Amino acid sequence: MRLTPLYQQDRELAKQEGLQEGLQKEKRLIIRQLNRRIGEIDSLLIQKVQELTVEKLEELGEAL
Repeated sequence: MRLTPLYQQDRELAKQEGLQEGLQKEKRLIIRQLNRRIGEIDSLLIQKVQELTVEKLEELGEAL
């Protein structure tokens, strides 16, 4: 079928978009947790959180 590759491509794109959205939500949550724990954080720290790998982000979330 000709539709099958297109369907798979759309499905994979939707999956990637969902993963990216989930990652952004996790980053926002960690930034809120940092703000509550240590007070208002500066933009440099926010940038560093945005650059963390998934593994490091999970470690930080567990530590908080």
